[in-house]
Amino acid sequence: MRKQTAAVAVAMVAMVLGFSGCATKTYVQEQVGQATKASDAKIGEVQKQVEATQTDIGALKRSDGDQNTKIAELSDTARDALARAQEAGKLAKGKFLYEVALTDESAKFGLNRSELSQEAKQALDAFAEKIRNDNKNVYVEIQGHTDNLGSAEYNLKLGEARAETVMRYLNMQHGFPLHRMNVISYGLTKPVADNHTKDGRAKNRRVALVVLM
Repeated sequence: MRKQTAAVAVAMVAMVLGFSGCATKTYVQEQVGQATKASDAKIGEVQKQVEATQTDIGALKRSDGDQNTKIAELSDTARDALARAQEAGKLAKGKFLYEVALTDESAKFGLNRSELSQEAKQALDAFAEKIRNDNKNVYVEIQGHTDNLGSAEYNLKLGEARAETVMRYLNMQHGFPLHRMNVISYGLTKPVADNHTKDGRAKNRRVALVVLM
C-alpha cells in the first residue's frame, strides 16, 4: 500500500513538473516572441530612419548637382562674384540665384556717362520689386562694364561710377542695405559683344546685378 501511495505521489509530482515545464516553456516562448517583436519593431524604426536619411541625402545631392550645373553655366563675372562673396562670408547658403544685365539697349547708359536714365530707373524698380516678392535675404554684386572707347584706366573708373550709381539708387529709393551690396568695375575687360560695331558697344555699356544668397 505504501508503495502504491509513493508511486501515485511520484506520478503526481511528475505531472506537476510536466505542467510546470510546459507553462515555463510557454512563458519563455511568449517572452521571446515579445522580445522578437520589439526587436523587429526597433529594426523597422531604424530602417525607416535610414531610408529617410538616404532620401534626404539624395535630395541634397540633387540640390548640389543642380547648383553645380547652374554654376557651370554662369558667366565668368557671375562665377567671380559668387567666389568673392563666399570668401567674404557674405552668403548664408553660398548659392547663385540669377543675374540681371542693364544694357544700353534697355537701360540707356549714355556714352561716357554714369547717370541713370528713366529706362534704367524703371528696370531697377522692377528688379527691386522682384527681390521683395521673392522675400529672400539676398546679396547683390553690382558690376560696371564699358565699351572699349577710351583708355583702360578711364573705363575702369567709368564702370565703377555706373555700378555705384545703381547701388545708391537701390539703397535710397528701395531701402536695400548697403552691407548686402558690393560694387566692382570690370571696365572694358569683359565685353559680351563686338566692340567694332555700334550695337555691340551698346551691349557692352552695361551694369550687371548678380543675385546671391
